[in-house]
Amino acid sequence: MTKGTTSFGERRCKSHTLCRRCGRTSFHMQKKSCGACGYPAARLRKYNWSVKAIRRKTTGTGRTAHLRNVNRRFKNGFRTGQTA
Repeated sequence: MTKGTTSFGERRCKSHTLCRRCGRTSFHMQKKSCGACGYPAARLRKYNWSVKAIRRKTTGTGRTAHLRNVNRRFKNGFRTGQTA
């Protein structure tokens, strides 16, 4: 059996599956950990030697659904329960 093209045809088993937290196919099923975000660790996986990866995943690259509301409330001094 050769080491090249013919061997690649026998690769049928999956070692990685979808991750719950980041949605990428980086969750290792035997290790039970994600190679992209570090799930199930509480902190997000982040290394300074990969600046470009940090740029892709940082705050503001997604929907920022909650942060948009915080910015508006900050502008008004976080007032609550008042009527106009």
